[in-house]
Amino acid sequence: MSILLNRETRVLVQGITGKIGRVQTKWMLDYGTNIVAGVTPGRGGEEVEGVPVYNTVAEAVREHGAEA
Repeated sequence: MSILLNRETRVLVQGITGKIGRVQTKWMLDYGTNIVAGVTPGRGGEEVEGVPVYNTVAEAVREHGAEA
């Protein structure tokens, strides 16, 4: 199964504050992915590469309408 995205798809990254999450987020932003939020429990209020971090997926979806 594959997921189809376009430049308008609002993406959230789970585990964005981890070592791999930070690197993958940078790469995705460099390639034009529309990352609107990240999620790491207990790290809400931070930012990674300018992307706001939330404690839960529900918070991120509520605030930014993330779709993927």
